Amino acid sequence: MPVPWFLLSLALGRSPVVLSLERLAGPQDAVRCSPGLSCHLWDGDVLCLPGSIVSAPEPVLVPTHLQTELVLRCHQETDCELCVRVVIHLTVHGHWEKPEDEEQFGRAADLELEEPRNASLQAQVVLSFQAYPTARCVLLEVQVPAALVQPGQSVGSVVFDCFEAALGAEVRIWSYTQPRYKKELNFTQQLPDCRGLEVRDSIQSCWALPWLNVSADGDDVHLVLEVSEEQHFGLSLYWNQVQGPTKPWWHRNLTGPQTITLNHTDLVPCLCIQVWPLELDSVRTSICPFRKDPRAYRNLWRATRLQLLHPLGWRLDAPCSLPAEASLCWQALGGGPCQSLVPPLPRENVTVNKALDFPLLKGHPNLCVQQVSSWEKVQLQECLWSDSLGPLKDDMLLVETRGPQANRSLCALELSGCTPLLSRASTRAARLGEQLLQDLQSGQCLQLWDDDLGALWACPMDKYIHQRWALVWLACLLFAAVLFLLLLLKKDHVKVWLRLLKEDVRAGVASRGRAALLLYSADNADFERLVGALASALCQLPLRVAVDLWSRRELSAQGALAWFHAQRRQTLQEGGVVVLLFSPGAVALCREWLQDGASATGAHGPHDAFAASLNCVLPDFMQGRAPGRYVGAYFDSLLRRDAVPSLFLAVPVLALPSQLPDFLRALQGPGLSHPGRLADRAEQVSQALQPALGCCVGPLGTPETGREMGLEAGDGT
Repeated sequence: MPVPWFLLSLALGRSPVVLSLERLAGPQDAVRCSPGLSCHLWDGDVLCLPGSIVSAPEPVLVPTHLQTELVLRCHQETDCELCVRVVIHLTVHGHWEKPEDEEQFGRAADLELEEPRNASLQAQVVLSFQAYPTARCVLLEVQVPAALVQPGQSVGSVVFDCFEAALGAEVRIWSYTQPRYKKELNFTQQLPDCRGLEVRDSIQSCWALPWLNVSADGDDVHLVLEVSEEQHFGLSLYWNQVQGPTKPWWHRNLTGPQTITLNHTDLVPCLCIQVWPLELDSVRTSICPFRKDPRAYRNLWRATRLQLLHPLGWRLDAPCSLPAEASLCWQALGGGPCQSLVPPLPRENVTVNKALDFPLLKGHPNLCVQQVSSWEKVQLQECLWSDSLGPLKDDMLLVETRGPQANRSLCALELSGCTPLLSRASTRAARLGEQLLQDLQSGQCLQLWDDDLGALWACPMDKYIHQRWALVWLACLLFAAVLFLLLLLKKDHVKVWLRLLKEDVRAGVASRGRAALLLYSADNADFERLVGALASALCQLPLRVAVDLWSRRELSAQGALAWFHAQRRQTLQEGGVVVLLFSPGAVALCREWLQDGASATGAHGPHDAFAASLNCVLPDFMQGRAPGRYVGAYFDSLLRRDAVPSLFLAVPVLALPSQLPDFLRALQGPGLSHPGRLADRAEQVSQALQPALGCCVGPLGTPETGREMGLEAGDGT
């Protein structure tokens, strides 16, 4: 169900509550005036032609104030129409001019001047009335006796009855004289609707008038017309533009009841609704309910378009009048805010849908127009002639200010403000101040604006940028020449330095440590200590070693198979290697997997990653994906090479510690270590393994004994 937004009965918010209205009989217009004045109403309407303002050589009558009053024009007791009475207050404007030859003619001049001063004043006063969709102009003749003629004094008022208007309409009234001696008076009033009148029973159009409610439901606005079934009425939506005539947007003849749905994006402040019964001479009632709606103003700015016209014109297209001002600004190439310029455009509301001129001599791509809303926020910005003059230029804008006695000053407009050209500031304009003055005096700058207050000049900066880069390139070339000369003089030293640098780079690459995942079968506690000693020694090379001995908590949480998958994927993604450390138990598990198609993982402890890994390791060997990824090793005091299954011989399988240099080279990768340095590291690893190897020395295992040992170890873990 729609949520009520505002409930309206075609009434305008500011309409006063009318308790009672005076009734006028008959359809004829009438005029009356204050005591002492005489007035007459011309028959029929006249053309509304204000004309231009002319000077008054002698006192004249002019309207100085307008008042309105609502009355009822009744043809019968229950057949009345709403009417607007207008009261015009008149004042004597101007004074009598003395003749230049008054002293020469003396008394004769006084007699001639006294005659017009004793004459009465006459004036033709025009009243112009506009209320969508009608407009009228009437002419009133007013005469003031000579006794009341006092320059600058009010002489009374004239009352006109009356202008008929639609209920709820907005009316505009203008008043001026023919000829026009002063600016015309204007007055705008919002009329009440039927619900705002206590005497609505006297107005027949209120009896069958469709009642309208406006409600919102999400992004939709509903116009709900509460009328009886089969009642015919007209509904019109239009843009009520202050500047220019109203603009129809949507019109339908409908049968009640009806609900009209509008999208919220269609709302603008000047969108008005007019509704009337489809009867002869029915009164049309209008309402403009979105004048204070914030969404309507946002939609209005989205629908507004700023056009730049050739050669130096602009136009703001909008469906409604905008409470905004326009200003010229300068947009620098490097970005930042557009800076306001002198001269500003007139500080008044912009006239929409009308071509306007810039107060400029020449166009420039960096000149822009900003539309600033009444809450001091920039809504629109367009830079001039971007299509014809190209992109923004790196020009410096010079602002010339002219004062009294031919005083003038020059400053350059920068992001920090307007910098005087001959100042000591640390800005680009201050550093190039003298050069810019020379450019200005030699005619290299383009004049954009000029009047008595000052001028604007755009000076190109391209040549100064080219000079700066030329100096930079010259310095680079000079530095390269000096460096090359030094290299020639110190050739031998440079060779030594390059060799040392190469070794340092290799050492740096090696120092990051290659990843190695160490897999083994936990045959017994002594063998696990031997594996731990090997892993610790490899970490000193350095290598980044991962082994299940150091990850028992993760193994318990994730499971052996999940932990192996994660470590294997990370090691191979980083270009590392998986080390298979063969022992009698490991050989037995591999042979069992090859015979039965699956390893007996259930017979081993939850921390035995080797048994869990065979499901992934053996398929890599069987499908030929192992070379480059895996390295095999065994302790020559615990196992013979021929005990290793032939499937694993596709990768290097090295004996420890007898083949430690080859083992370390396979782990670190080719070309990452000097041979002498590699031998030293192999010796360090061998010494670290000796204590643990001494505890594990025993008879060399055969495949059969190896299987038995592996199963016993598995049972014991």
